[in-house]
Amino acid sequence: MPKVWQIASTVAVSINDEALGAFALADDLKVDTPKAITALQDAGINVILMSGDKQSVVDHVAGQLGIEQAYGKMSPRDKASQIALLQTAGHKVAMAGDGVNDAPAMATADASFAMFEGTDVAQHSASARLMGESLMHIDAAQKIANATVRNIKQNLFFAFIYNCLGIPLAAFGFLNPMIAAAAMALSSISVLMNALRLTQFKTKVELDNTVSGSHAKTERLTKA
Repeated sequence: MPKVWQIASTVAVSINDEALGAFALADDLKVDTPKAITALQDAGINVILMSGDKQSVVDHVAGQLGIEQAYGKMSPRDKASQIALLQTAGHKVAMAGDGVNDAPAMATADASFAMFEGTDVAQHSASARLMGESLMHIDAAQKIANATVRNIKQNLFFAFIYNCLGIPLAAFGFLNPMIAAAAMALSSISVLMNALRLTQFKTKVELDNTVSGSHAKTERLTKA
């Protein structure tokens, strides 16, 4: 049997119980998907592929993307159960999907992302909807989230450092009330200016013009 039938979904056609032919259907990977997976892995995120397709197809795609854990023939319940197992083991799990079959798993995950043109069920089950069809938006989302958390921690420092220094000095009479008032104002200004830095945060999402905003082309390999 040619290799193509192992790495593609097979659909057979018959009329009156007479076999007429078969189709091997496979989706092209988006041009930036390997880069997106590599970026997530470089950020310390373990990427797992789950699909309802047969295992040989899933293994082929995983090999192209450098994903070590890949599960095929998974029902919607199987996907949700796998995520629950990871959570039980102490992992925080994010799920990305676009179909009805992904909705239970997306609802189970700690965070979930629906692709821009995903089904309504997937979008309502997700924590966030990506504003594009590229997986690079997931990498961008986690970078923005990390930058926001860092900013919050920095703001907590600015909010408390003036009080931590000023209260002891004021208690022992070493702090002029005017200086104390100025320090409180400076604290608020520091927090505000630091928070505004997030408006300058930029993350690069490279999309191929021929793929952006559309589904990957489906190739049909036919054999009569």
